[in-house]
Amino acid sequence: MAKHDLNLFRNIGIMAHIDAGKTTTTERVLYYTGITHKIGEVHEGTATMDWMEQEQERGITITSAATTCFWERNGVDHRINIIDTPGHVDFTMEVERSLRVLDGAVAVFDGVAGVEPQSETVWRQADKYRVPRICFINKLDRAGASFQRSFDSIVTRLGANPVALQIPIGLEDQFKGVVDLIAMKGLVWKDETKGSEYETVEIPEDLKEEAAAAREKLIEAAALVDDGLMHKYVEGGKITEDEIRAALRKGTIELRLVPVVTGSAFKNKGVQTLLDAVVDYLPSPLDILPVEGVNPKNGHKETRPPDANAPFSGLVFKIMGDKHLGQLSFVRIYSGTIKSGSYAYNSAKDTRERVGRLMRMHANKREDIEDASAGEIIAIGGMKQVTTGDTICDDNKPIILEAIEFPAPVIRVAVEPKTRADQDKLGVALSRLAQEDPSFNVSTDQETGQTIIAGMGELHLEIIVDRMKREFGVEANVGKPQVAYRETITQPAFGKEIFKKQTGGRGQYAHVELEIEPAPGEGFVFENEIKGGAIPREFIKPTEQGVQDAMERGYLAGYDMVDIKVRLLDGGFHEVDSDERSFHIAGSLAFQDALKKAKPVLLEPIMRVEVVTPEEYMGAVTGDLRRRRGQIEKMEPRPGGVQVITAYVPLSDMFGYTTDLRSATQGRATSTMHFERYDQAPKHVAEEVIAKVQGVAAK
Repeated sequence: MAKHDLNLFRNIGIMAHIDAGKTTTTERVLYYTGITHKIGEVHEGTATMDWMEQEQERGITITSAATTCFWERNGVDHRINIIDTPGHVDFTMEVERSLRVLDGAVAVFDGVAGVEPQSETVWRQADKYRVPRICFINKLDRAGASFQRSFDSIVTRLGANPVALQIPIGLEDQFKGVVDLIAMKGLVWKDETKGSEYETVEIPEDLKEEAAAAREKLIEAAALVDDGLMHKYVEGGKITEDEIRAALRKGTIELRLVPVVTGSAFKNKGVQTLLDAVVDYLPSPLDILPVEGVNPKNGHKETRPPDANAPFSGLVFKIMGDKHLGQLSFVRIYSGTIKSGSYAYNSAKDTRERVGRLMRMHANKREDIEDASAGEIIAIGGMKQVTTGDTICDDNKPIILEAIEFPAPVIRVAVEPKTRADQDKLGVALSRLAQEDPSFNVSTDQETGQTIIAGMGELHLEIIVDRMKREFGVEANVGKPQVAYRETITQPAFGKEIFKKQTGGRGQYAHVELEIEPAPGEGFVFENEIKGGAIPREFIKPTEQGVQDAMERGYLAGYDMVDIKVRLLDGGFHEVDSDERSFHIAGSLAFQDALKKAKPVLLEPIMRVEVVTPEEYMGAVTGDLRRRRGQIEKMEPRPGGVQVITAYVPLSDMFGYTTDLRSATQGRATSTMHFERYDQAPKHVAEEVIAKVQGVAAK
């Protein structure tokens, strides 16, 4: 293929609920595209994309592995860059990072369960980034599989507009192949060749009527997105296969419809037709609008087209440590070309970095390349200062692309090294892991001196501790999980500080007056309203930093403060005694003065909990959720005598829930949980948390 023919590129993610068969699907894709010679199985712990030891043991995908493969369609090789994303709810940030840099996605659904809770979460994330999708209804060989029921759940649970391109031939242990509704022919896979070959057959007699009706719906859906086709359809003209595919491609890229194919990845059926659909319907980098950003020099909006000759720009969407190469930075290149050994400008940090090795990745193996251009997803070795979400670009034409937003961690544990030797290694391990994963935080408790790690859930932190041991040889004692509360204010207040210190020689002086007010959902806003140089410009930033330091220390119980707007109103300075440190201290003390009058409150994380339970346990499950201060939002029946309960529950009442649910329902109910929002904690909860913190501080 031409080296940089972007029409032949597909940057895709494979996303799904845990256990929908996503990694198995990816393994089959790699097998049929010739990247692997032996099929990796998740249940055997040999899946290529699940390369971390914990992933192979747990059978779940934790980090998004990237790989490149080629698929021939209509006699032309297409390059498919695949990001395999995790399905477990604790790792939704990995999914979010991947979707930010992808052009299209394959959503894998379980043919028995249909759309499951985590599928909804990932789907909403894909909506946020306007990522075109196709669906693969998997596992049609399993007992209880139903193509139609799974297809209908895409409408009812996701509100999408799915269009079936195939219907299955047989179900459960009789599943043999599919009817291609565009070509109107049957495709049956050969078991003796591990599904690498399939034959074209006539549509079975008992499916002819169903296939004709399904094709009519398909043509109707295609006609709705293409005026020329609609005219032909209404006139009763002959519509060609190519016209149908072109209209479906247009509808997919415009997010007006979602093509649906089907199969069983584990049984090696339907993977080649899925790859055909990736090429036929998902966009190339040229089908996507030019990426938008801001020029850091003047703040003006700018765009970059997907063109190898345009100024270089790329987004770092993942950082990974490597035993031999140090830090690897995964980059989506949006415009221009980058060469090994050159320099790139990090516009987010205003630094220049040398580009070491450029690599095309295949899970944890790599292929060295000399250069890479617009549309590619690559790894760069040797860049030391970049972090996830940074833009690297041409320093003569700088741009800052939209960064990736990461939610605040909601759960924390204290970790203590077991020996003095572990003490030294602990800091190195935690800083490396925090650099790789922005949804993971490390801090030191001011009162106890303990190291605190915080993340998105219990499994997230378990795996961090596990990686500390395996990759860095650090043995640590881990405390009980604790909730990451926040603090905020409920009314505006004025604060003032005149900071003076005279200790012989040069003194310290700073005068700061400010007002604070609630700013729901805005994090931290600082507005400088100083007039006439009452505080010189060079002391504004230290004042702001002093305020932020005070916010990090909290007021009621030492938790980070959020959603506060600070307006710097007035102040004063001394020609000799004023310096940055004085204003840093004065900013902090003026903020603390205002806090006393702003009625601070404690905020607690609220989780969205979804429980799938047999009907006979409904009473026990709902009663238990209410006992945990849960608010039940809805209860929906599902096929097979199952109910789905959605509730909002404070995280502090959810520890150990999975075990309790299992014992209450004899292991027949399952649950998923993810962070939804912060709410003001009830008075008795706040008093308990504050008393506990003050009790620890008093010891």
